[in-house]
Amino acid sequence: MSNISEKSKKYNLHSWSAQKALKPAVITKAQGIFFWDEDGKKYYDMSAQLVNSNLGHGNKALIKAIKDQADRLPFIGPGYAIDVRSDAAEALIDFAGPAFRGGKVFFTNAGAEANENALKIAKQYTGRWKFLSMYNSYHGSSFGASELTGEPRRFAAEPGVPGFYHFDGPYPYRAPAQVTFKDEADQTKYYLDRLEESITREGSDLIAAVFVETVVGSNGVLAPPKDYLPGVKKLCEKYGILLVCDEVMAGFYRTGTKFAFQQFGVKPDIITFAKGSTCGYVPLGGAIVKKEIAKHFDDNKMWNGLTYSAHPMGCACCVAAIAEYERLDIANNVAKVGKVLSDELDKIEEKHRCVGEARRIGLFAQVELVKDRATKEPLSVPDAAKVVGLLKSKGFATYNNLNGIMIAPPLIITAKELREGLAILDEVLSEVDAW
Repeated sequence: MSNISEKSKKYNLHSWSAQKALKPAVITKAQGIFFWDEDGKKYYDMSAQLVNSNLGHGNKALIKAIKDQADRLPFIGPGYAIDVRSDAAEALIDFAGPAFRGGKVFFTNAGAEANENALKIAKQYTGRWKFLSMYNSYHGSSFGASELTGEPRRFAAEPGVPGFYHFDGPYPYRAPAQVTFKDEADQTKYYLDRLEESITREGSDLIAAVFVETVVGSNGVLAPPKDYLPGVKKLCEKYGILLVCDEVMAGFYRTGTKFAFQQFGVKPDIITFAKGSTCGYVPLGGAIVKKEIAKHFDDNKMWNGLTYSAHPMGCACCVAAIAEYERLDIANNVAKVGKVLSDELDKIEEKHRCVGEARRIGLFAQVELVKDRATKEPLSVPDAAKVVGLLKSKGFATYNNLNGIMIAPPLIITAKELREGLAILDEVLSEVDAW
């Protein structure tokens, strides 16, 4: 290991890892969809880092916006009004579309904080204290967000804050063996029944909000059946519950539209966002609330606050990012290159017996690896990590969650670059087939 890597191990605690065995690569340069390590090795960034570098590395407009804001006013407390704060909030309300006309934005520093503050806003608005979220979900690693999270990363925060309960969201590939579906309508009914069952069991008059990742991210890239989210909203309205769409990963054109909920004909009450709002150039996140919730706080004190809420450089970068999505016609690129991704994944799914299912929407995909297609037995987590290591050794940088391999490149990727990257995946999966 180089001195930089050794120093990193000595002084830094690295996320989600036992520290002793780590060998962190030293990165010296990044541009477009690529980055390079200290040995000059080039990597295709096939997960856009943590599915946040939507506009790729080295975007000049974002860098200029940050520099200009640093020269003008790098920081002022969140209680003051400044141009970029207002501009960023206005841009986000427009971005969210007609459903949020008259709404407002509470800015945070990241996705976990966005969900934490959405929890508090929902409690204050409804006067209720329980929350429902899917088992196959990740909402962040702070305490409230960890409790919202349904998968095992929540365990380290338990026992935690009371009031958090989980339900089975759409995951037809992993439905119980005795459950069969004729079509999407069957899937929708089955999973809506699971949700209503949880609502009634937990006391419908106690539940403040149902949180959903609009498209489940690291836990499978699970796009719901087209009528599922409208059905969730209908149940929420029936019982006076808020619907919160966590768009931290799925938002900002990752699935093809500005926010993913816009593809499903649903109007959430709150949207949480982060990653694509600045593409990682500086931290920013937030919660967008509908008009009725915004008006509630006209006369009722909102008990939410952060020192770095609506940080000027984050807001400046957000304004620039939204303009860049438009200037670069990212929606069209996701549609065009997303079709290439879908076609290539069809071939990969057909060719490789280690692939149970390759799910995708827009430029958002996950390849679920199995030991046996017939039984759907998952590839072990150590073996999935080994697959990620093989991919990186050949220049395909991504990560796994359990037995799923993430494919979510920067949204500026070309069809040629995507095919080159997927050729590496194809090669590695041939090795996995041989296991």
